[in-house]
Amino acid sequence: MPTVHLLDYVAGNVRSLVNAIEKVGYTVDWVKSPADVPAAEKLIIPGVGHFGHCLSQLAKAGYIEPIRAHIEAGKPFMGICVGLQALFEGSEEDPDVSGLALIPERLQKFDDKDKSVPHIGWNSANTSRRGHVAQESLYGLRPSSKYYYVHSYAAPYREGELEKAGWAVATATYGDEEFVGAVARGNVFATQFHPEKSGAAGLRVIKAFLDGTQSQKLPQIPPVSATKEGLTRRVIACLDVRTNDQGDLVVTKGDQYDVREKDGTGGAVRNLGKPVDMAKKYYEQGADEITFLNITSFRNCPVADTPMLEVLRRSSETVFVPLTIGGGIRDTVDTDGTKISALDVAIMYFKSGADKVSIGSDAVTAAEEYHANDKRLSGATAIETISGAYGNQAVVVSVDPRRVYVSAPDATQHHTIKTAFPGPKGEEYCWYQCTIKGGREGRDVDVWQLVIAVEAMGAGEILLNCIDKDGTNSGFDLELINDVKKAIKIPVIASSGAGNPGHFGEVFERTRTDAALGAGMFHRAEYEVKQVKEYLQERGLLVRQFEDI
Repeated sequence: MPTVHLLDYVAGNVRSLVNAIEKVGYTVDWVKSPADVPAAEKLIIPGVGHFGHCLSQLAKAGYIEPIRAHIEAGKPFMGICVGLQALFEGSEEDPDVSGLALIPERLQKFDDKDKSVPHIGWNSANTSRRGHVAQESLYGLRPSSKYYYVHSYAAPYREGELEKAGWAVATATYGDEEFVGAVARGNVFATQFHPEKSGAAGLRVIKAFLDGTQSQKLPQIPPVSATKEGLTRRVIACLDVRTNDQGDLVVTKGDQYDVREKDGTGGAVRNLGKPVDMAKKYYEQGADEITFLNITSFRNCPVADTPMLEVLRRSSETVFVPLTIGGGIRDTVDTDGTKISALDVAIMYFKSGADKVSIGSDAVTAAEEYHANDKRLSGATAIETISGAYGNQAVVVSVDPRRVYVSAPDATQHHTIKTAFPGPKGEEYCWYQCTIKGGREGRDVDVWQLVIAVEAMGAGEILLNCIDKDGTNSGFDLELINDVKKAIKIPVIASSGAGNPGHFGEVFERTRTDAALGAGMFHRAEYEVKQVKEYLQERGLLVRQFEDI
C-alpha cells in the first residue's frame, strides 16, 4: 500500500487516525525524529490540546525547520486541529509561542457569553459563500456533511482576506461567530475538525488528500435544509461494560446501578451484548459518540492488560466517531506494586483509541479538597494533570447526583432549587447530593460545588447523570440540567432516564444541554439511534445524518 508519514508528538488519540488512513488504503510510517522528515512524501501532523504546548513540543524536538522545508519543497502536508492552528502566526491561548506563520493572523477564544466552550460536536466545513453554492468540493468536503470539532480557540473568518493570499477556505458557524474550518493552498491542507472522528465524511476527506484530489465535482447541489449552519444536537450511545459471572465482558444495564436479573436466572449479570459489536452497531445507526463506562474494577489483572484497552483497540478499527472511556481513571497501584498515575492510565486509553476519559468518584474527592482549601488548585488531581497534557476537551467528569428534599432553602447549607415535583412530605425544595462508588455512597457536596470545582480544574465537559432517573425510562431530569447549565460554561451531556425519542426532543427543546445520552432503550432494541435523529429532525432540530463513504 502507498505510504503516508505521521508525526506524533503526544497528540492524544492517534490510533484512530492510523486506522482511518489504513481504512482508505494507505499505510503509516512514523516520523520519530527531525531527520525522518525529508524522507516523507506525504506528511500529516495531528494535534490535540494546547497551542503553546504543541508548538513548543515541535520546536523543542527540532521539527519546525524540517516541516517548513517539507512545505516549501511542495510536498503534500496536512494539519489536523492544532495542526491547522500551527499554520497561523499565533494564538490567544499562548501569546508567547509562535506558529509557522504561513497565515499572518492569530487565533482567538470563542465568546462564551451565550454558548458553551469548548466547541464540541458536529458542525460544517462549508465552502459556499453568501448567495453562492459550491459546485466543486475541496478535498472531499461537502456542504451537506458535518464534521467533528473539539476546540476552544479558532481563526475568525473575515470574508476575502485569506482568499486574497491564495487560500481556499471552508467555514463553520458557532453561535454568531464564523470561523475557519479548513484551509488549502497548493500542497497544504489543514482542518480544524478531526476527519478521523468524522465518520464516512471524514474518511472521504482523508482519502481525497492522500489521493491528491483537491477538487472534484460535487455529486449534487444539496437542499438548503441540508446545508444549515451551526452545531448539531449530539446523540450519544452509552455502554456500561463489566464482566459477568463467567468472566466474559458484556454490555449491561440496570436500575439504580443494580445490573443483576431479578427473576429466573439466579441473579445473573444482565447480558445485553458484546461491547465491540454493539459500538459498531450504534456507529452505523448514526450515533455521534460512543461512551464506554467500565463498571468492573479489573483488580486482578495488570493495568496494561485491562480488558477495556482491547475493547477500545478493536472498536476504533471500525468506529470513526469519538470514543469516551470511564472507570478506573485514577492514581493506582499495579499488581506488581508499581505506582501508576492517573495521567499514565489515561495515556494507555488514549493510545488504545479513546478520545476522552471520564472521571467519576475521584472528581468528587478532588472537589471536596478544592473547597476545603479555599478554592485553591493543587495541580496534582487527575483532572488537572490529564487536561494539562491533553487539553480540557480530553477530560469528562461524570456526575452522579440524587435529590435530597428540604422544606426550605435555609434548611440546608447547599444550593437548592424550587421543584415542580414535590418530595414525599410535600417539600417544594431540593438539593442535588453528589455520590461516589456508583451511587452507593452520598457525600456532603452538592452538584454546583462539584461542577464549579471541576471546571476550574480543567474539565472540558460534564456527563450529568441522575440516580433518581436511572433506569426509569421517564425522561431526563430537566430541572437538574437547567440548574447545572447556570453554574458553568463548559458543555453538558444529559444522561439518565431516556426511554423514547420524545425524551430527546424534550431535553433539547426545554434545556440548553449540549448533548443527550441513551443506553437501555438502544440496548433493548426498543429504538434505534436513527429513529431518535429522525424524530429530532422532524421537530426542526439540526442533527447529523449517517453517510456512506
